[in-house]
Amino acid sequence: MNRILEPELMDDPEQAHIYASANFTEENQGFVDRFLQAHGHELENAHVVDLGCGPGDIPIRLVQAHPTLRVTGIDASQPMIDIAQRMVAEANVSDRIELRCQRVQDARFPTQVDAIISNSLAHHVPNPLQFWYVIKTIAKPGAPVLVMDLIRPESTEDAQALVDQYAAEEPERLRQDFYNSLLAAFTEDDVAAHLAELNLSRLLLDVPDDRHWIVEGRVF
Repeated sequence: MNRILEPELMDDPEQAHIYASANFTEENQGFVDRFLQAHGHELENAHVVDLGCGPGDIPIRLVQAHPTLRVTGIDASQPMIDIAQRMVAEANVSDRIELRCQRVQDARFPTQVDAIISNSLAHHVPNPLQFWYVIKTIAKPGAPVLVMDLIRPESTEDAQALVDQYAAEEPERLRQDFYNSLLAAFTEDDVAAHLAELNLSRLLLDVPDDRHWIVEGRVF
């Protein structure tokens, strides 16, 4: 099945609210735990960038779990950033989380950053090489990277089966977004080719389950 693009921005306030209200606790906490178990010991006073931070749950979990790191969360959806601002304020971590409403392709920093994370953003970017190029550009040499996203099924029928299996009780809008995201996602071979083209050979690709790929390693 060929990739079918979905809108790059989740700029409908209702859509953003439904996504932010969904229960991604297990997935998000697992993502944070994986990152900190591998790299937490080297993140003292580190600047971590979260590409596609959405409603801010992962940055909040990250700073709550590590006493000194700070996070810049980037998301191109203003409704998402508005929700994230409220969540960060409620968690009382505004002093350690900065939020920016901008496309990941436009992310720039005065100095290279200490680490990069991203969960469920890559499939929103029309040109995936731009996504990986930003990571390669803004990360300092040796910076740890953890990226997770959906993996594209072999057919629309397989995509619908995944929606039915994992989102049967979710609102119809969220189910449709999940389905569209699966169609817009990349295969394992796609991701491997993207990494090879940008010579990101220290980043290793894994497929941990039936709907995700993970890229983990360091940028040199």
